[in-house]
Amino acid sequence: MSRLLVLALFLLHSAALAADPPARVIVIGTYHFSNPGQDKANVDAVDVTVPQRQAELQAVTDGLATFQPTFVGVEWPADAARDQYTRYLAGTLPPSSNEVVQLGFRLAKQLGLANVHGLDVPGDFPFEPLSAWAQANGRADDLQALMAQAQGITTRITAMQATHSIGGVLREMNTTRATEEAASFYAEFLRYGSGEQQPGVELNAAWAKRNFAICARLLQALKPGDRAVVFYGQGHVPQLAACLRSAPGVELVEAAQFLPSS
Repeated sequence: MSRLLVLALFLLHSAALAADPPARVIVIGTYHFSNPGQDKANVDAVDVTVPQRQAELQAVTDGLATFQPTFVGVEWPADAARDQYTRYLAGTLPPSSNEVVQLGFRLAKQLGLANVHGLDVPGDFPFEPLSAWAQANGRADDLQALMAQAQGITTRITAMQATHSIGGVLREMNTTRATEEAASFYAEFLRYGSGEQQPGVELNAAWAKRNFAICARLLQALKPGDRAVVFYGQGHVPQLAACLRSAPGVELVEAAQFLPSS
């Protein structure tokens, strides 16, 4: 196929997408409510099942409902989200503090949506080769300082729960400053390597592959005119947002206008 033909087909496809109303998407970076401890730095989450926090979660839901979503996406695999949401609607799902249930399922049920879209996929995070390279090349202290900085962010989020509602915490986590800070760690990892040994590149490539796979599943599920709210761990937000901004037929909507301010 010639380059001119490929270009012509691309232009025709873009024109067809432009004729449809865009899918509008809010991506909300979250922390893990159920304290699974699976990340390199983890927030010590409060008990979200107590009445005060339930009221705060309802305020988040009510705010997002004003966007009139037609689509809710969550950080679970598709099968798990489908099966567990069915049980949630039937009232047979055991109590859970997981943010997928407390945010995604709650919002979808309030809107009367029949489905919740699980978008997550497994992925590698090859941190150990990067750590080994740092140890062998006199960068262990630098890496330790970088990870301490990451822990400082999660400690700040933990402390914020004492002064902010859950909605207020989420609003702070989704500012431009906060998401750029999250992205900066992955860029910093690119400094770890030399010559043919590039563990920082390998880590970033693995992280990007997972995020592209998540974004692909979202784009494949969206229909023209959809209004989607997607809940994902904050670290994913910069790459997911970049993917969506570059996708024809998609409009990225800022979360802040729909989240409580404190």
